[in-house]
Amino acid sequence: MSSGDFDYDAHGHDYATIRRPDPRIASLIHSALGDAPTVLNVGAGAGSYEPSDRHVVAVEPSAAMRAQRPPSLVTAVNATAEQLPFDDNSFDAAMATVTVHQWRDLARGLSELRRVARGPVVILTFDGDALDRFWLAAYAPELIAAERRRYPAIPLLADAIGRSSSVAEVPIPIDCVDGFTEAFYARPESFLDPRVRAAQSAWGFITPEATQRTVAGLRQDLASGRWDETYASWRAQPQFNGSLRLLTGLP
Repeated sequence: MSSGDFDYDAHGHDYATIRRPDPRIASLIHSALGDAPTVLNVGAGAGSYEPSDRHVVAVEPSAAMRAQRPPSLVTAVNATAEQLPFDDNSFDAAMATVTVHQWRDLARGLSELRRVARGPVVILTFDGDALDRFWLAAYAPELIAAERRRYPAIPLLADAIGRSSSVAEVPIPIDCVDGFTEAFYARPESFLDPRVRAAQSAWGFITPEATQRTVAGLRQDLASGRWDETYASWRAQPQFNGSLRLLTGLP
């Protein structure tokens, strides 16, 4: 069954196409995992950011997301973060990428991550307090507000995943291939594409009317040149330090 605050079985069918792993972000995640030979990937989705040089076990409750996993990856276990079907200290490391904000019981899910990992717990997520850095906030205030409510506080996550933990701000490259919202900071036209928006769960938490207003306003400003009058420098900015964060917790 699907689990969490977004129905990926109904709305997640294009994730493998739009939400591809960006190699630069992947490198940071794999470095945080250290030399762990066994890794548990919780909320694994279509397999983005799973390392290929370790033994990986993936957990994903959505059938639609499990079906999008390429044949080169292991078949994902149908389970949730809150009830991981593994013994204590079963893995050298555990990872959860862009998923913790969707868990029904965050505290239990984080506790389960820490329980099954002998070594680092690595989380890729977004900092709700930094969402206003993105120009999209001016066009879609309802979306930003909805996302801010969804994302857990970074200190709360850091405290839960280890006695010693670190938080790193992850730069987003201008040609980022992972299609989360901030990945298109230099490509505003992308938000006019319904397939792009469909692969970003944030749009599912605002009304259709709010989405229509956002898209119409952005389309008009792009056509008139108003967007470029205000934000032209974003098109040439090689990277954006937005809300993307990488947390690493040690036992």
